[in-house]
Amino acid sequence: MAILTRDREAAAAPAPVRIRSPLRQAGVGWIFAAPFVVLFAVFYLGPLLVGVGMSFTDMRSTDVTDPLGVDVVGVDNYLRLAGDEAMRKAAVNTVVFVVTALPLTIGLGLAAAVALNSGIGRLPAVFFRLGYYLPNITSIIGVAVAWKFLLEPDAGLVNRLLELVGAHGPAWLENESTALPSIIVMTAWRSFGFDMVVLLAALQAIPRELYEAAETDGAGRWAKFRSVTVPALRPVLIFCSVYSSVGFMQFMEEPLIMTQGGPLDSTLSASLAIFKQFGVGNYGYAGAASTALFTVIVALAVLQLRLGRRR
Repeated sequence: MAILTRDREAAAAPAPVRIRSPLRQAGVGWIFAAPFVVLFAVFYLGPLLVGVGMSFTDMRSTDVTDPLGVDVVGVDNYLRLAGDEAMRKAAVNTVVFVVTALPLTIGLGLAAAVALNSGIGRLPAVFFRLGYYLPNITSIIGVAVAWKFLLEPDAGLVNRLLELVGAHGPAWLENESTALPSIIVMTAWRSFGFDMVVLLAALQAIPRELYEAAETDGAGRWAKFRSVTVPALRPVLIFCSVYSSVGFMQFMEEPLIMTQGGPLDSTLSASLAIFKQFGVGNYGYAGAASTALFTVIVALAVLQLRLGRRR
């Protein structure tokens, strides 16, 4: 009987819990992450390092078949960037584009999100969400071509509508003063749907009790928006700002399709200028410009994250 009792107690005892070592857990994690790490190294990290290395050489398209003929020029390509008038113009256009399009895009996204969260019309909210977000997932090439037709000086729909109210629209994409603003408006229209979706999700996660407490203190609609909504949305606004600014710093397809960088380089962006340098075979110089643009993008993202964290 004693033996049977000991056997039953042993069978009823819980099995010992095996604690995996941190090294083994890390190994399992790396196994699952390996496909992404390999793809990232081959298609992103590898070309990035090659481009950085190429920026210190005078490599041209004719040197591809004779790599040993490439000379190391140090920082000459970077010094050349500072004196390149086209590159300086492209840098200024890119800064103007980001500084203008970023708040416009986020502002439109926030306004649409607040309107949808408050209830807009009798139509289901999904109808408006789809309508606002659809341009964001549409091919940028198709959107740029469509807007190019809309902004044509004679047959464009925009100028036709202006004629109905007695106004005469300019040649939007052929005028140096209106070409870049036209692209900015098109980009904001296409991009704000993403911010709208993210901000709408954040708005719906704000506890209702915070608004009720603000109403108890006598806060009006604007006061509740300023003291409750904006602070609650700050992390999401920072994310939208970083995400959009990184994309806007690299804008290229819009001017390439709509204006080819003209007129008089008024819509030439940094990425488009780099693309043209690659096109004519200046690989070393284009690599230096790409590295400089990458550094600025990283610095801008880090700066926004640090400022947002301090606030």
